[in-house]
Amino acid sequence: MDELVNELETVEEVQYIVVKLGDEQYGIDIGFVDNIVRLQQITRVPKSQPYFVGVINLRGEVVPIMSLRRRFGLEDDEYGSASRIIIIRLDDQALIGFMVDEVKEVVNIDPATVEKPTFKLDEIKASYLAGIGKHGESLISLLDIQAVVDENKAV
Repeated sequence: MDELVNELETVEEVQYIVVKLGDEQYGIDIGFVDNIVRLQQITRVPKSQPYFVGVINLRGEVVPIMSLRRRFGLEDDEYGSASRIIIIRLDDQALIGFMVDEVKEVVNIDPATVEKPTFKLDEIKASYLAGIGKHGESLISLLDIQAVVDENKAV
């Protein structure tokens, strides 16, 4: 019986959508993802934070859009045909969009294989990270969506 319980515990993998920002891969917990849309007309909002790109109209709802590249302090890139907006539904049911360079795939990651970084990170950037997940031979930085958004609200 104990073997069955242990087996069930290891099966509970979490699904992540793997996105690319430059050469880096990031994982977004699929539980937060409401939709993935192509780039569309973004209306700029004056005097907003530099990483806040503007707003879009999504099925009659105004959704704020954040550039994850700018948010993480990466170089600003031109977005291409692979660029997407990941629509995130937060716990309070509000929507926010994250602009990413590319959506790669959906992967299953066993929470037991997720490691917290043991090396010193910039505290602000580290607060966005839930851990490092292993998928095959590649490592994926798993985002703490709530931390990314909460910090956005606090700025």
